[in-house]
Amino acid sequence: MLTSVRLTRRLPTSLSAMPLLLCLALAAGCNRSAVVPDSDARVNASEKQAQTELIRQQLDLIPPPSKSRYMAVHALTSWENPYLTVQGNMLTLHVTVADANTSDLGVGGILRPVGARRQDLNIRTSDLPGALNAVPQTAWPYGRVVAVEEAHDTPAKARPQVRRNMETAMQLLNDLGIVVYEWNESGNPIK
Repeated sequence: MLTSVRLTRRLPTSLSAMPLLLCLALAAGCNRSAVVPDSDARVNASEKQAQTELIRQQLDLIPPPSKSRYMAVHALTSWENPYLTVQGNMLTLHVTVADANTSDLGVGGILRPVGARRQDLNIRTSDLPGALNAVPQTAWPYGRVVAVEEAHDTPAKARPQVRRNMETAMQLLNDLGIVVYEWNESGNPIK
C-alpha cells in the first residue's frame, strides 16, 4: 500500500494567514462602517429632531414677539431679551434676568444695577436650543425674539467661519420658532 506524500512548504501560521485576515478585516470594517453609522446617524437625527420639537413646544409658551417694543431698541445695551454674539467657534448668549423687585424705586440705580442681572454664557452652536429653553420666561419681555450680532473686531480670515456660524444659529432660531433680529457691525439693527 503506497501512500502519496505531498510535500508543501509551510509558512508559520501567523504569517500565512496575515494577508487573508487583513483582507477580511478591511472588508468587514468597510461593511460595518457603511451600515452601522448610517443607522446610528438616522437614530441620532430623529432623536435630535424630537428634542428640538419638544424644545419648540416649550418655547411656544412664550408670547409672540411685540414688534413695536423691540423695534424701538437701538442699542444692545438697552436690549432686555436674550441676544447672541456669534464668534467663529462658539456663541455667547447674553441674558438679562427680570428684576425680582417690582417697585420702580431705585431701578437701575446703585442698589439695583441692570448689569448685576445680566449673565453671559459661552455655548456651542449645537447647544443653542437647550440653552434658550433654560432661559426663564420672565427674561423675554419682547416675546419670542432674539437679537443676533457678529463678534466685533473679527480678523478677516475668521469672518467666513463667523458668518457660517451665524447662519447656522439663525437657522436654529427659525426652527425653534424664534424671530431673529439681526444687528450689523455698527450696532444698528438690520431692518
